[in-house]
Amino acid sequence: MADTGIRSLIPSLGSTQPAERERAARTLFEAGSTLARTAISRWLGFPPLATLLTRDASGALEFTVGIAVQTETFDRLQAANGSARLADVPPEQDAKEFELEFQGGVRLDILSTRQPGGGGAIDRFLGKFGEGIQQIEIGVRDLDRATAALRDEFSIAPIYPAARGGADGTRVNFFLVPTGDGGKVLIEFVENRHP
Repeated sequence: MADTGIRSLIPSLGSTQPAERERAARTLFEAGSTLARTAISRWLGFPPLATLLTRDASGALEFTVGIAVQTETFDRLQAANGSARLADVPPEQDAKEFELEFQGGVRLDILSTRQPGGGGAIDRFLGKFGEGIQQIEIGVRDLDRATAALRDEFSIAPIYPAARGGADGTRVNFFLVPTGDGGKVLIEFVENRHP
């Protein structure tokens, strides 16, 4: 999802004013979370899947909104946010990322391509849509069971036939999920191997 309103917020993530950075992050997070909630609303009524989704202490689902940006923007945002730690992304994935966290459970992954023009997933997204919300991450306790539930109960096939290694030692898979308005959103299930 990359529209003009979303795109216009991204530079504010690199503001010298912490309040402006937080406002932009909160708005981006809410846009992505709303999109995800719409896409997964039916899943929450299916306990074999709903119980596998991770939640915070209040019981709310935990989302991380992935924002794809050009490499120049990525470098600028990383520097503006205290040289945020780069995630350890497997080398076969053409991606680099760092996470931003703010109060109230607001989490963003800032994503970019390692090889502009190289044809990786983030590069293709940027070429087609420009900077914007590329994916929504949802934590799961058991990736294989959650994937099977999505496939068997909701006929949503994973993008990859089997789970693959993700950033910082996680296991991941991706799903293109209808949003109900004719669009789709990319949902990433993330299983942390080291809870």
